[in-house]
Amino acid sequence: MALWSTSRRGYTISALTLAAALGLSACGGGSGSGDTTATASPGGATAASEAKLVTPGKLTTCTNIPYEPFQFKDASGKIVGFDVDVVDLVAKKLGVEQQIVDIDFAVIKSGAAMATNKCDVAAAGMTITDERKQNITFSDPYFDATQALLAKKGTGATSLEDIKAKNLKLGAQASTTGLDYVKKQGFNPTEYADSAKELLALQAGQADVIVQDLPVVLTWLKKPEIADKFEMIASLDTGEQYGIGLKKNADPVLLKTINETLTAAKSDGTYEQIFVKWFGKKPGELS
Repeated sequence: MALWSTSRRGYTISALTLAAALGLSACGGGSGSGDTTATASPGGATAASEAKLVTPGKLTTCTNIPYEPFQFKDASGKIVGFDVDVVDLVAKKLGVEQQIVDIDFAVIKSGAAMATNKCDVAAAGMTITDERKQNITFSDPYFDATQALLAKKGTGATSLEDIKAKNLKLGAQASTTGLDYVKKQGFNPTEYADSAKELLALQAGQADVIVQDLPVVLTWLKKPEIADKFEMIASLDTGEQYGIGLKKNADPVLLKTINETLTAAKSDGTYEQIFVKWFGKKPGELS
């Protein structure tokens, strides 16, 4: 599945595995499509030549879509979202454009995408965890995340305990901290490759309840066809925070630029504007 402070979506990976993972993503394997989109306009204050970028003049971002409202394709096919707007601030600071690469989330969270120079950064609603820190350098936290349970109406369940007692079918997105959390609670949920497939499984009756990041669930429930048949039955305060991921032992100039940009955006109100744009509420008001 955090608002400016440590979900979603870590294991040590060998050089051979890294190369294999890159080969997979480059061939369009996994749930990512390999689509690329450039956003933002050059003109920042920091010279791009000071930061070591995979592609000169571009800040290449790996992500996994759809994960609305953090990153998804709008009606025109452009990749947009909260994470996109946040990284656009960094690109502007560097004086470059953001280029987005859509690849499998497992390749991102393992660190392979950055280690093999598939991208400079990863912004994919990715929770900071000690396990992931073994292979990824994280920025300062930029979003506080909690998990939520979305169920078909009428289950009578209001907690994980109820799900177990009623023998309801639980689903979760693969490679996520939501999946990890419910497994630690003794569940063995059906895993789905991405959030869209997870929601489809709920709609098709393959799952009675799914676990997903709270902002994603709230975004789904804004759609009448979802709200008519499904409801959020509980939120799970897991104390998670999202971070922007870079390769291990990342370029210090790039890391410093990211952290300074996040701090400035919080201070000058830009972060709050982006937050309200995508969530309709100010930081700290999601529930």
